[in-house]
Amino acid sequence: MKIIEEQELPTKDQCAGSLRNIIDALYVLGGKWKIALILCIIQSPKRFNEIKKEIEGISPKILAKELKDLELNDFVKRTVCPTTPVSIIYEATDYSHSLKKVISELSAWGGLHREKVKESMRK
Repeated sequence: MKIIEEQELPTKDQCAGSLRNIIDALYVLGGKWKIALILCIIQSPKRFNEIKKEIEGISPKILAKELKDLELNDFVKRTVCPTTPVSIIYEATDYSHSLKKVISELSAWGGLHREKVKESMRK
């Protein structure tokens, strides 16, 4: 694991600002499924059942709720196709692509954490 070089401690105002930003981000992206859904849809537009198959363990009710939340926050665009039966396609918005770096960093940290846990279990 990388050791962070010594840095100056942030001021009280900087900490308060960072904390507000983190609380806002977690309010929008928090929960078990939102980041996974964004990652799933960022790869390519998908229909509801395709998303459900790709993300194991999510119930249809929760998937519908999370997609609605992501749509309200402009991460997902919902397009109704006039077919019989009606098809609904979910796709990532340009705004959701702003999370690529965050998702990449979170993935890297998750890998490091998994290795740390495995290592501690071996002891």
